[in-house]
Amino acid sequence: MKVLKFGGTSVANADNISKVIKILEKESKKHNIAVVVSALGGTTDMLMKTGELATKKDKQYLEVYEEVSNRYISLVKDLISDQKRTDVLNEVNGLLLDLKQLLQGLYLINEFSNKTIDKIVSFGELLSSYIISEILQQTLKSSTLKDSRELIITDSTFTNAIVKTKETTTNISTFFKKNKNKVVVLPGFVSKNGNGDTTTLGRGGSDYTAALIASAVKADILEIWTDVSGMYTANPKLVKQAFPIREISYEEAMELSHFGAKVLYPPTVQPALQKNIPILIKNTFAPTEEGTLITKKNKNKTLPVKGISHIENIALLTLEGNGMVGIPGFSKRLFSALSRNRINVVLITQASSEHSICVGIYSADAKKAKHVVDEEFVYEISKKKIKPLLVEEGLAIVAVVGDNMKSHQGISGRMFRALGQNNVNVRAIAQGASERNISAVIASKDIKKALTVLHNQFFEKQVKTLNLFIVGVGNVGAILLDQIRKQQQHLNTNLLLNVRVVGISNSKKMLFDEEGIDLNSWKAQLQKGKKRTHQLFFETVKKYNLSNSIFVDVTANEDVANTYKDYLKESISVVACNKIACSSKYSDYRELKELSRKYNASFLFETNVGAGLPVINTLNNLINSGDRITSIQAVLSGSLNFIFNNFNDECSFHDIVKQAQEEGYTEPDPRIDLSGIDVARKILILAREAGFKIDLKAIKNQSFLPKASLKAKTIDEFYKTLKTEALHFSKLYSSAKSNDCQLKYVAEFNEGKASVGLQEINKEHPFYNLKGKDNIVLFFTERYAEQPLIIKGAGAGAQVTASGLFGDIITLGRN
Repeated sequence: MKVLKFGGTSVANADNISKVIKILEKESKKHNIAVVVSALGGTTDMLMKTGELATKKDKQYLEVYEEVSNRYISLVKDLISDQKRTDVLNEVNGLLLDLKQLLQGLYLINEFSNKTIDKIVSFGELLSSYIISEILQQTLKSSTLKDSRELIITDSTFTNAIVKTKETTTNISTFFKKNKNKVVVLPGFVSKNGNGDTTTLGRGGSDYTAALIASAVKADILEIWTDVSGMYTANPKLVKQAFPIREISYEEAMELSHFGAKVLYPPTVQPALQKNIPILIKNTFAPTEEGTLITKKNKNKTLPVKGISHIENIALLTLEGNGMVGIPGFSKRLFSALSRNRINVVLITQASSEHSICVGIYSADAKKAKHVVDEEFVYEISKKKIKPLLVEEGLAIVAVVGDNMKSHQGISGRMFRALGQNNVNVRAIAQGASERNISAVIASKDIKKALTVLHNQFFEKQVKTLNLFIVGVGNVGAILLDQIRKQQQHLNTNLLLNVRVVGISNSKKMLFDEEGIDLNSWKAQLQKGKKRTHQLFFETVKKYNLSNSIFVDVTANEDVANTYKDYLKESISVVACNKIACSSKYSDYRELKELSRKYNASFLFETNVGAGLPVINTLNNLINSGDRITSIQAVLSGSLNFIFNNFNDECSFHDIVKQAQEEGYTEPDPRIDLSGIDVARKILILAREAGFKIDLKAIKNQSFLPKASLKAKTIDEFYKTLKTEALHFSKLYSSAKSNDCQLKYVAEFNEGKASVGLQEINKEHPFYNLKGKDNIVLFFTERYAEQPLIIKGAGAGAQVTASGLFGDIITLGRN
């Protein structure tokens, strides 16, 4: 024999009940069945509301009553055939009339006792079970209705009655031995006391009804039908990758249920557990899916962790003080005070020093807990032996559960490492000696992130998801997005990286999608995006609170650079090609470095120098391996190198600069490149990364531009000076040519001093044959004293700059 229980969502409306009927028709062909049904979803709360309103003499109770009535009457009209409808409606209307009279009595006497509560809320199950039995009898004649109140006998603790097990078991066993029908429909949740008064079984009461029946008849299986396909590895509403657990032990199921897995309420299924009756969680709306089978033994030994669950709305109570150390009885008094006031303790942890005890409770009880505990220890507080109870709210508990955790080393290490790497702060920890459960108290705002990273750690192929927020989607930014689009599958397959662009922005609009923006149509989507500000973009990134978040700056904007510290403080890594932050005041540069370390968020800016060339990375490797930089010589401007490589006596300096701008080698304002400030910033960054304290004003800038060009107030004026001062530039070229040299704009750093300027480079120098827009860097170190370490290659251009940014992103993903 099988016992099937259908919850409120499964019988919420006519469509759902039709699905239930099909399931029962199919099952009845193979088995005798006891069917326990709940009230229509939400009805119990509505019935409670009618009683509360009537007690307050609020005539709105009649409106809520009518809403309840209409739901049940609609079921009859929708699902009962014409020939039976009148009789069924008469019975339903009779029950509804009884309910209405009870409510009218409440309206008059204003006393909503627990006994009356049980009478009123019982109508939900009594009505649903009657209607469903009548619907079922239309197609399955061998079915009947049995009132659970005739079987389940309790004490008189109304709203949460205690079952008289022996009498109840005898009643159920006797009834089913005599029963000749294939299917028996019973209302869940309801029972009666020895005086014949209606009682109810409290939270999870319908599950309890089903478990009592399964235990009494020694059922082959207890099936609990709900709106999900079993118990999941994590809450599927928060963790998209979560999946149903096929098999799980009773102990694992109870641990997960205790920590928020709402498909099962452990106390109510205890009768089935005691008789080792398997429990199967099934989905009414996907009946062919396997669901979760709960049995005595865990047959799956491969996965140490079976599930990750959580409880929200937690408050942490801390009782501490030197007066507790070595004095027995503090714990007893604390828990007794909480127990006397019916405050449930969810989590306990105590340091071996005995200096403090932490307990987790539900936030709803926090205010009362503060009052009763301080009252209990009022003497010790007055003598300053202990401190007043500390209450912290806005917390949640996340728990990792599995029978096999105790036989696998390092589970707790993996758990806390995953949380720590994603900057989820742990406030308290609890682990039982059975090692079946490891629980951690964290901030409520971090729940989704915590569940996601833990699920990835224990259940998924170790694919790391990077969530990118990119500001600046012009030339370089657009190319970066295209590179990401083309390489997504490769990165997923070969590097186990899922690179997902969650937010993008230009100077006017911003676009976000937590599931990842479609990179095939981002331009059209961005046009429909929201108006952006730096602050609004930051606040949105912060609100998403995603694991492995990376802010990518593909601008040259000072205001954007000024936001880096805000991101780092939120443990959001920063990748930037914008040189302003690292070349600003030395104190600001150091602050960013320190924030990166403090908040475990990377700050990478490889493209600040040499675009896609590994200049900064190589420099960092030298320093980290114990080498010391003595001097640096470099050509660091791809745009200036392009200009001087193409400038000759056949074309004007003006035309070459114009060409460089048109081909994207210079900034939109070419004065930035030709003034040497850009090169000065780059050598400054290298000097700082080499460990030297230096500011931009300390760098000697030997400009090759004439005074007229330097004083030009607009770009157009600047270009005019390039024509009027053509002789000046011709002389620079002629001098180099006469000396058999090449003109190169060189940056130099030597023992703390730096300079930039145009130089004539002879044939023996490594810079002489530098072509096109290439950059070159020579590192002289204690190890590379005579022959420098040379890095050479394309140092400008949108493609290589985007590649450099992409490289930093991949570096973060692999760390």
